[in-house]
Amino acid sequence: MDELVSFIQAEIAAIAFIKVSPSESLLKSKLLDSIAIVDLLVSIEEKIGKKIPQHLITEDNFDSIDKMIEIVGSI
Repeated sequence: MDELVSFIQAEIAAIAFIKVSPSESLLKSKLLDSIAIVDLLVSIEEKIGKKIPQHLITEDNFDSIDKMIEIVGSI
């Protein structure tokens, strides 16, 4: 999962031009908007080779890298 954390951090850096920690809020802090999250979600799905079920795509589940990793690990 460390590789996925690094991948997500790199994707966020490319989108928001900032490095974030795995626990840092992305949406509530307004670091990323909904369109950026969709772009990130697509990149994650391509990286893991799986689709993330729609019912798991919520603001709370994608507010931090830690939460994203938890969701990805559950599918």
